Amino acid sequence: MKILVLIDGSKWSHMGALHAISIGKKKGAEVVLLSVLDKREARTMAFNYCTQSDKCEIIGTYEQNIWQDMHRSIEAELENIREYCSQEGCVCTIKIREGARREEIVAEIRENDYSLVVMGAFGQSGTSHPGSCLGEIAGEITTPLFIVR
Repeated sequence: MKILVLIDGSKWSHMGALHAISIGKKKGAEVVLLSVLDKREARTMAFNYCTQSDKCEIIGTYEQNIWQDMHRSIEAELENIREYCSQEGCVCTIKIREGARREEIVAEIRENDYSLVVMGAFGQSGTSHPGSCLGEIAGEITTPLFIVR
């Protein structure tokens, strides 16, 4: 049995990871932590910074630095969760995919034999309605989806 947990940096995805680890521990399942990084987000942040700072001649450098920071940040977050998972006696692996979030998540689910997908109901914005990613992937997968709120 393998459980896929979608990690986006939100408290909701962290809560989902805790639930998945608990299930994994009880069922002897492997927990796979997945985060998807979209380079378009780094490009948007770099563009916003350059327009506010009036230093658009080095936008490529900003974009590359932001992209590297995004990687470092999510790698550290995933490693912290993996370490907790190991302390709980659960097998845990980390995956980072790059690209459009919906497409990469759906591809990961279709390419692997997951018994359960766990995700937070809300993303990093924490709005009061379910996140757009939830709506985008729910109709495209047949694997059971456990949504944490």
